[in-house]
Amino acid sequence: MEKTFLERIKKGVILCDGAMGTLLYARGVPYERCFDEQNLSNPQLVQQIHLDYIKAGAEIIETNTFGANRIRLKAHGLEDKVKEINSRGAKIAREARDISGEEVFVAGSVGPLGNPLATFGRIPPQEAEKLFEEQASALLGGGVDLFIIETFFDLEEAILAVSAIKKICQLPIVAQMSFGEDGKTFMGNSPQKVALELEKLGVDVIGANCSVGPQKMLDVIYGFKEVTQAFLSVQPNAGMPRIVDGKYIYFTSKEYFAEYAKKFVEAGVKIIGGCCGTTPDHIQAMAQAIEEMRSQEVKETKLFFPVKEKIEEKEKLEKPKAVSPFASKLGKKFMVSVELDPPRGINANKILKSAQKLFESGVDGVNIADSPMARVRMSCLSVAYLIKTQIGMETVLHFTCRDRNLMGLQADLLGAHALGIQNILAVTGDPPSLGDYPQATAVYDVDSIGLVKIIQRLNQGMDWAGNSIGGPTSFCVGVAVNPAAFDFEKEFNRFERKVEAGAKFAFTQPQYELKTLEKFLNRTRHLKIPIFLGILPLHSFRHAEFLHNEVPGIQIPLEQRERMRKAQDNGQEEGTQMAKELLLQAKDMVAGVYLMPSFGKYDLVLDVLEGILQKRS
Repeated sequence: MEKTFLERIKKGVILCDGAMGTLLYARGVPYERCFDEQNLSNPQLVQQIHLDYIKAGAEIIETNTFGANRIRLKAHGLEDKVKEINSRGAKIAREARDISGEEVFVAGSVGPLGNPLATFGRIPPQEAEKLFEEQASALLGGGVDLFIIETFFDLEEAILAVSAIKKICQLPIVAQMSFGEDGKTFMGNSPQKVALELEKLGVDVIGANCSVGPQKMLDVIYGFKEVTQAFLSVQPNAGMPRIVDGKYIYFTSKEYFAEYAKKFVEAGVKIIGGCCGTTPDHIQAMAQAIEEMRSQEVKETKLFFPVKEKIEEKEKLEKPKAVSPFASKLGKKFMVSVELDPPRGINANKILKSAQKLFESGVDGVNIADSPMARVRMSCLSVAYLIKTQIGMETVLHFTCRDRNLMGLQADLLGAHALGIQNILAVTGDPPSLGDYPQATAVYDVDSIGLVKIIQRLNQGMDWAGNSIGGPTSFCVGVAVNPAAFDFEKEFNRFERKVEAGAKFAFTQPQYELKTLEKFLNRTRHLKIPIFLGILPLHSFRHAEFLHNEVPGIQIPLEQRERMRKAQDNGQEEGTQMAKELLLQAKDMVAGVYLMPSFGKYDLVLDVLEGILQKRS
């Protein structure tokens, strides 16, 4: 990453993140706790802070390891956890980068030891260098891209930290000192002196951070520029804190930081970020301010990236998408969905033509089955994506628990969301014993209820283990239910649990009798969930007998089977008529209809819907 980082900084301004400790404190970690230890006890919180900064526009995020050296950790009884805390800090930052999907640099943060060097203190220089080397080695092992040594008041100590890092690797180093109101370090060094000494060490970036706000730090930057042509960095505090109701509060506004971001760019600063008191709001304000300068002639630098476009792109990708058109119609209009079975082979032309015809006829959406009857078919996700992109039609993706373990379920769901597939029907799935591969292993890590819970967790921005996924998904999840189930009480109880888990709509199994449906609707009215009536038109008496006797979950009353028997050669017309009758009788009781054409006869489905659909022009 070294070459990449140096190439990037040569091209222009890079935004760094802001304060870590400020946000940890604001989010419930008291000052007396060890902030660095949160890498072990509360990694999700640390990771979320990284994600918030990335979303705000930061291209460099610093590990939560500022005080993770042996001396500082000893005050908390953690001196034996130097390696663990630092390596974990680097890993958390890298995971945040991976979750965000952005090109972000992870900088290993190294602060001063916390006790003065001899002769003023008790730490010999040689020992100090070994302590820095210990921390830097752990960060290097954790996979950082560069190092930022920061908030150093003693130039000699900063030199030791740089030397320790250079002993173990050749990664880029940003070396930042802290300056007071008088424009000098605590040990009395001027910006010019600091710049000259750090430049001798061959550090890649020389900078200032902490202690003072933007105004005084700008003076320090101009002091650097008097003696060096090195790349410069700046991370000021949000002013001086005040104690309000027992809490430290910083009052410098994001607007003020935005104005100084422009001044820093004009001064030739290459890395701009924030220190104590700054938040993602400050970073985003600076990003927007820099963007305003893109069209202007900047004295000493050009901007590296189009910040505005980058921010808009992040918001587009990371902001939860609006609910799907299908979800927005639920309960507001009578909706029609038709099930399509994916092809058995590699050619999807037929199913696309069928979907096109249904779409033109006014059907609201199509259900894409997931290898129904446990027979191998094209991936339902692939078919749903083809229909959505090539036809523009809403899809309801059937998602079974049969073929995927917990990891696979979540991976495919994340992939579906990335492809714009938001409507999911959570089903347990037919066992492999019913299909072409009875010897295949069924997974069933969870059932349909568990799958609904997983999807709801994703909608909250977390995977099942509680890890952040970078932002909430916007799935609309439905479930299947069988009003004609043999054990009605068991079916009703499972349906209640599905709704409690987060189901937003339900499709029934094929129904053939109004009174069975009415009984179910009366029993479930309190759940207030849109229910689609499932209808599978019959084609013949033989078809009716097969469904009734050999397909699990389907019950066809004797009266309907007798009608099909008497129809003889006119079974198809009779089956269509029966379906139309049931639909007309139930139309005002349900939120929509879910039609399942047999043998790919979609024209018969459209016959059932005669008078209901409004064709698209």
